[in-house]
Amino acid sequence: MDTAQEVVEFEHDPEFLSTIVPWMEVYGRYFDSEVRGTEHLPDRGPVLLVGNHSGPNCDPDTPALMAAWYRKNGVENPLVVLSYDPIFAVPGAGGFFRRLSQVPANQRNGEAALDRDAAVLVYPGGLEDIARPWTERNQVVLAGHKGFIKLALRKGVPVLPVVSHGGHESSIVLSRGRRIAKALGLNRFRTYSMPLILTIPWGVVVGPIPSWPIPTKVTLQVCEPMEWDHLTPEDADDPVLVDRCYEEILTKMQSAMDDLAKEYPYPILSRLQSLLR
Repeated sequence: MDTAQEVVEFEHDPEFLSTIVPWMEVYGRYFDSEVRGTEHLPDRGPVLLVGNHSGPNCDPDTPALMAAWYRKNGVENPLVVLSYDPIFAVPGAGGFFRRLSQVPANQRNGEAALDRDAAVLVYPGGLEDIARPWTERNQVVLAGHKGFIKLALRKGVPVLPVVSHGGHESSIVLSRGRRIAKALGLNRFRTYSMPLILTIPWGVVVGPIPSWPIPTKVTLQVCEPMEWDHLTPEDADDPVLVDRCYEEILTKMQSAMDDLAKEYPYPILSRLQSLLR
């Protein structure tokens, strides 16, 4: 979350969102997306939502959460998503995502959004999380990244963990592809994974190539806020306290993930059964 790229202006576009949110909900129906715990979402920011990330080729998580936020709070109240830098360099894509209030993931953009009293969504695990192998599909990976904790403490904002389950079965990640990333020289851009993914209809591909997602039951749980009210902005400079907060939120998120995995041990089967009802 500490890259150099920055978007100066937040192009929150309520009119554009009012047309896109219904399509997000249509997309969510493919996965029977369910967002629980929306009563924990405040009416507006500033607040920091911290999520795990799944589905490298289709991302069912973010649209479901964005749709739930805007249906609850209206399109005038932005949910700023700190997103992976390279998407803003894709012709046409950058402008589209900016109109959805998505910006490159770095401390400056996070601070600027919170200063504007916006809600901010961050995926600390980044590519390490979204590229985790299928065998780790029920693990929350924050990759040791703690910048989001320092951001929350410095700004004194509530922190809401959001746990997503099932989305990582929409395509089968075989390997993080660390050797591939190194061979391609991507380490220079702080990109240490280039996953090998089994997809429909392309078979095994390298990287997030658009493909047809496997139907799977996707469930998001918005957890209760972290109890960090007693901490101060100065505590962001205390590595012991930051480490303690990191372990606390990771434990809470993994516990929620474990509960969802017990409820839906076979998300693909659950989704297929619902389609046959």
